[in-house]
Amino acid sequence: MKFSVITIFPGLVRDFCGYGLIHKALQRDLVQIRAYDLRDFARNRHRKVDDRPFGGGAGMVMKPGPLFRAVKEIRETEPGKVILLSAAGPVLTQARAKKLAREKQHLILVCGRYEGVDQRFIDHWVDEEISLGRYVLMGGELPSLVLIESVARLLPGVIGDPDSLVSDSHYRRGQVGHPQYTQPRDYEGLKVPEVLLSGDHRKIQEWRRRQAKNKTRR
Repeated sequence: MKFSVITIFPGLVRDFCGYGLIHKALQRDLVQIRAYDLRDFARNRHRKVDDRPFGGGAGMVMKPGPLFRAVKEIRETEPGKVILLSAAGPVLTQARAKKLAREKQHLILVCGRYEGVDQRFIDHWVDEEISLGRYVLMGGELPSLVLIESVARLLPGVIGDPDSLVSDSHYRRGQVGHPQYTQPRDYEGLKVPEVLLSGDHRKIQEWRRRQAKNKTRR
């Protein structure tokens, strides 16, 4: 699966690609991630990609020209769905990540900055807007990386043990995962529940299901 990220800070995306399972997935060609510097698509001496809003007001707005040219160039190479990371969009959920992973489309992720993005670009190019939650960040770079990781980890081969996905929080709608324990069995008087040490897999699964339901209710 291919992700193209349009940003004024491509180094953030490239650094992200150097760590963990994402890095391994890239090495195995399970995913492709490419960062595009929006300033490369500006047509002025200072590589400016923003300007003052018409009608007045605080801050700056991302200009349509560089964004139009960036998306057009990327889609000429390979068609893809354009997603704007925006605080105005619906919140990213596990269900949405699963849907995107199943579709396996080329995702073109546009990282907004400043006061926002010229509406003409949104109207002409953007297929959907996605946010991380009901709060505002300084830009769309971190949300784009969250989206990439949430989708990529669902692709075949990216997670070493696919059974681990089944125990994820939100794998089933509205349910969080069960508590997890590891060595040592006794840490400063805090002990692991005996059922997990019993070797009785049926009882362990029943305990985990019950704990997940209780945790979800809480």
